[in-house]
Amino acid sequence: MKREELIKKVSDESKVWDMVVIGGGATGLGVALDAALRGFSVALFEMEDFAKCTSSRSTKLVHGGVRYLQKGDVQLVREALHERGRLKQNAPHLVKDQSFVIPNYTHFDNLLYTCGLTFYDMLSWGLSLGRSLYISKKRVAKCLPTIVTEGLKGGVIYHDGQFDDSRLAINLAQSIVEEGGCPINKMKVEGIIHNASGKVAGVKIKDITTDSEYSVKAKSVINAAGVFVDDIILMDVPSTHRMVKPSQGIHLVFDKSFLNTDYAIMIPKTSDGRVLFAVPWHDKVVVGTTDIVREHAETEPKPLEEEIDFIMSTASLYMAKKPTRSDILSVFAGQRPLAAPKKEGKSTKEISRSHKIFVSDNNLITITGGKWTTYRKMAEDTVDKAISMSLLPAKKCTTMNYRIHGYRPKPDLTNHLYVYGSDMPAIEKLIKSGNGMNEKIHPKYDYTVAEVVWAVREEMALTLDDVLGRRARLLFIDARAAIEAAPKVAQVMSKELGKDQAWIDSQTESFIKLANNYIVK
Repeated sequence: MKREELIKKVSDESKVWDMVVIGGGATGLGVALDAALRGFSVALFEMEDFAKCTSSRSTKLVHGGVRYLQKGDVQLVREALHERGRLKQNAPHLVKDQSFVIPNYTHFDNLLYTCGLTFYDMLSWGLSLGRSLYISKKRVAKCLPTIVTEGLKGGVIYHDGQFDDSRLAINLAQSIVEEGGCPINKMKVEGIIHNASGKVAGVKIKDITTDSEYSVKAKSVINAAGVFVDDIILMDVPSTHRMVKPSQGIHLVFDKSFLNTDYAIMIPKTSDGRVLFAVPWHDKVVVGTTDIVREHAETEPKPLEEEIDFIMSTASLYMAKKPTRSDILSVFAGQRPLAAPKKEGKSTKEISRSHKIFVSDNNLITITGGKWTTYRKMAEDTVDKAISMSLLPAKKCTTMNYRIHGYRPKPDLTNHLYVYGSDMPAIEKLIKSGNGMNEKIHPKYDYTVAEVVWAVREEMALTLDDVLGRRARLLFIDARAAIEAAPKVAQVMSKELGKDQAWIDSQTESFIKLANNYIVK
């Protein structure tokens, strides 16, 4: 992906695009890819970086949603389970089978979750990742060597998917380019263009790296800005009421010794009625999440003390090796865009979890809600909506079996480069090319200089945060190590981008300030 070449395409202000997508997270990228595959001309604008906000801060699961089954939302679970299977087929280099164990401390829970998860398997209709089974107390202790065994009555094994969220986002952006689309990061939408009839006819954008401004005409405009969708809606109709409430969730990252197994833990009932996961990820353990309504959407939300305390205290009930605050390698917070409350209240249980499509009187199409697992279906519904409004000619969706960029079946999960899929040989060649490409950016981790160079040359990375947060995942797995690696990475990037020492100093300073939000003091 060459950003300069894509900018040239959108700088032609005489061109009328079939579709403009606002937002470069899971939803926006999915919509843009779906449109491009149908043969539509499509441009996508992301104000920060691909997957910068919610879409890089997930629990790293591709799942049907066991807790939604508890609430009786069978249709939502069925849809997600089908999409889970398709995503594993279409991006096997990033999505893998993850075995979970639910430890049960009552005999009733053994029966309840064995029956419930058997039904969960049935809903997947041939796209199951594995069969759910009741297991004995002894087997639970063997699968989960660090679990608290006092009072343990048995457990249930079930299967879901696990993935790397921001790496999938990058691969989707690469797929869009390969299919003729034009996704660009660091492009802020500053206004909606209306035609003589008052209908939406394009957007005004600003390249935040140069302050250059462009007007981009389009037959249809899709608002997929996540927790910021209301800001775009207000550009269209300033008198509109805000319809999305951000729900914040955080995750704590610990050394793998706190789990010491390839199995993940799912705790279906916690003190506040939520679910807790402990999931192996990039040789660490991700534990979360929380669910708290926030008044305002933030690009870099900060974890609340009550959230950290909740996860620490709940995890300590089940982990024989009790984690302390000093054991936290990183904490990351994200905000989910949940469709408007059905009634006033603070609980996010009152807010719709399924995706919703809204159309303004001026034909601005807004898609919100949903989750990574169902991004493809959300995209299909959104493009279909534009077609049903006669903004675009009818063409069938072809994403169901589309192989996403990087597609590589049966990757070698012992090699940290596996997330690059079919690009892996090119990166290995770069590592062997000399000029320090094989040097590690941090002595404790396998990330190399070559991966930094690749991120700049091929993945549109422009800042330290882009590289250390979302191309490599060092910020998310060990924030202190990311800070230590920052000066070296900035030096490498400056050579690739043609930047000076002032840029290196500025980038390093701003990244350290940002990374400190990922450290629990």
